[in-house]
Amino acid sequence: MTDHTQDNDVGPPVSGNPTGWQADRPESNGWAHGTLRQAVVHGVRLYNAGDFHESHDCFEDEWYNYGRGTTESAFLHGMVQVAAGAYKHFDFENDDGMRSLFRTALQYLSDTPSDYYGVDVLDVRTTLTNALSDPAVLDGWHIELDGERPDAIPADYEYADSLE
Repeated sequence: MTDHTQDNDVGPPVSGNPTGWQADRPESNGWAHGTLRQAVVHGVRLYNAGDFHESHDCFEDEWYNYGRGTTESAFLHGMVQVAAGAYKHFDFENDDGMRSLFRTALQYLSDTPSDYYGVDVLDVRTTLTNALSDPAVLDGWHIELDGERPDAIPADYEYADSLE
């Protein structure tokens, strides 16, 4: 872990033992990269609220902390593409654009552990794959985090606003 990705204010997972977290790690309350977990929490909740642009911004801002070839970078880049694809689908009714972004997301997420920083990446990959042939599967779909499907709270919008 590097100092610039530590965040001792981020909490442990609500449940489970996801990749990226160890209960006995003192920094960032057990997270290898506390700022990554913070971005994931806010980004997932904003995605689930249908605020895809803000979700995208959370993932993208954190993505810049990691170099090419890292799992962190691939995961965050994939999640950027997930949010952008949903934005294309729901806000612009552009399913060709969504498919292109989802194909790229699937490439980035292909080697990411299935429960990365609390995100059910296996479910994300499955849903994106299904959406390629039937975009309607996105209707009502929420990203799972720590075994839940959380919705946005005011702190998530404050976080996204702070990135501008």
